[in-house]
Amino acid sequence: MSVTSGVVSRIEVTAYMHGSSELLGIQIDAAINSGNSGGPAFNDAGECVGIAFQSLKHEDAENIGYIIPTPVIEHFLTDYARHGRYTGFPCLGVEWQKMENPDLRAALKMQPDQKGVLIRRVEPTSAVSEVLRQNDVLMSFDGVGIANDGTVPFRSGERISFSYLVSNKYTGEEAELVVLHEGKQRTVRVSLRAAVRLVPFHIRGLPPSYLIVAGLVFTTVTVPYLRSEYGKEYDFDAPVKLLDKMMHGMASHADEQVVVLSQVLASDVNTGYEDICNTQVVALNNAPIKNLADLAAKVDACTDSFLCLDLDYNQKVVLDTAKAKAATPDILAVHCISNDRSSDLVKSTPPVASSKMDGQSTEVPSDKKDKLSKARKRGRPVTAY
Repeated sequence: MSVTSGVVSRIEVTAYMHGSSELLGIQIDAAINSGNSGGPAFNDAGECVGIAFQSLKHEDAENIGYIIPTPVIEHFLTDYARHGRYTGFPCLGVEWQKMENPDLRAALKMQPDQKGVLIRRVEPTSAVSEVLRQNDVLMSFDGVGIANDGTVPFRSGERISFSYLVSNKYTGEEAELVVLHEGKQRTVRVSLRAAVRLVPFHIRGLPPSYLIVAGLVFTTVTVPYLRSEYGKEYDFDAPVKLLDKMMHGMASHADEQVVVLSQVLASDVNTGYEDICNTQVVALNNAPIKNLADLAAKVDACTDSFLCLDLDYNQKVVLDTAKAKAATPDILAVHCISNDRSSDLVKSTPPVASSKMDGQSTEVPSDKKDKLSKARKRGRPVTAY
């Protein structure tokens, strides 16, 4: 057992790296190194006041750690007791801007005694999308006035971001908002719910979804996927457009996903496309792609002569439909892949299996061995995961 002592530096709304959310956090000057997070933090009286969970790594900073305070822990336990599962912390689903500039307040017809924050964007899937609009001014939350810098009173003589009030709510609970719309003040009530993320931060222990068509491997963008592709520094090394989707993208409907062409399993049918990787799929035969299941359904139902995929950066991938579907089983056999899609995408008709799944060995035809050998010589990828 190791014990480290320190003092509380500040209490404020902090970004939680483990959950991609902003909740109340306590900053301390005791070091929290890899391997010793997750332990309890005690005060001088021996009372548990939180759980150590993350630290700030920066060349100009030392011994800056953060603990999860007891209100956040109690919220999690109460949430689980009420619903039988963890439903998450609710959010308003808006992006806001400070209104400390007097000209900005005057342009939005605010009176000198009125205060609030400017609503810049509203998530289409959020509950407040029905009552809030861009350029509205949010003036109070549940009867607590919001200052022009977005803070509300906290403890004695202190202030904190108003998102703290939102995080104290539970999913399904109502909140009262006072909103200024084109100079007119009105009061609305909304039922809060957890955020719908365009790029999910968790996949809740489920296996990744995928679809393989003629050696083209499609999947959805999630934070675990980005971390597996680009490592711990994925938020610096991943493609800029995917990071923009993760940080600023808003889902237009609850089941929207960012579908990407992850990699290409080398084959004669997909010659010329081997270098494409992690590029978003925009449309198939001019029909927009909503999610991976939508792409799979469109491929299965396609009767056109060609599968024409529109990718990000104006890239195009065109395959002969009949040849692409016919080549898929052989490519799966060469790469020892049991199915052309994940279980959540399995269609009603039995999938074409190109290798036995009863534990018996399956011999790869000699012509496929020749293709595999040529692929290795050309330096093309010959395995998939």
